[in-house]
Amino acid sequence: MLDLHATTSPQAKSAIEAGAVAVLPIGALEQHGPHLPLATDTILAEGVARRIAASLGALLLPPVAYGETWTSEGFAGTLSLTPDTLRAVILDLGRGLKRAGVRALVTVNGHFGNREPIALAARTLLEADGFPVLHLDYPGLEPAAAAICTSKPAAPSFYHADEVETSMMLALAPELVRMDRAVAEYPEFPPLFGSVPLRLDSFNHTGVFGDPRQASAEKGEALIAAIVAESLLLARLFLARISAA
Repeated sequence: MLDLHATTSPQAKSAIEAGAVAVLPIGALEQHGPHLPLATDTILAEGVARRIAASLGALLLPPVAYGETWTSEGFAGTLSLTPDTLRAVILDLGRGLKRAGVRALVTVNGHFGNREPIALAARTLLEADGFPVLHLDYPGLEPAAAAICTSKPAAPSFYHADEVETSMMLALAPELVRMDRAVAEYPEFPPLFGSVPLRLDSFNHTGVFGDPRQASAEKGEALIAAIVAESLLLARLFLARISAA
């Protein structure tokens, strides 16, 4: 693996000429309750991406540290990109990677609101530029969380500032976690949630969805390992497919 944040240009050139692919973590600057930092999604995406890149011998790109976080703008500190801006950033980076000679891109997404812009950018890069992109959204997380965590999620497949994310943060950046401030909240989701635009602060007070108080670094390591294992299965299928093309 080469971490482009600390890599020289000649090192990058050698890796690209050897056929390396790039791995791009995409996070957000978004509230995560009173106990987790605003950069949680970026820290988690970068941590997962680093392990994937290490296993693939890939180029690890610096993370995109902002995402589409409109739903959390009612909480202080959250800064959002529009979907079009995030999509444009990924398009620019993908096209730059192709011009540089990188053969493919793997994105690791740490925030739900980024999913659609990333998927649309991936489609455009393939159709318009012939550049293949695999977009990963923590595959394997839901069954792993059900098996590892002791608290229930606030909603199916909804993990935010809860036991899941807090455990992963304890595994990756424990110095940034304030467990003494952790609180539980299980808000009542409005009937139209997911069908109309809704700000999370309209029905949630703390920014927490679930119970983070049962989190541990050991659970976090197990969750990350499950995500990375499933991601590598998909990545190797993806690389085999583009190699055969």
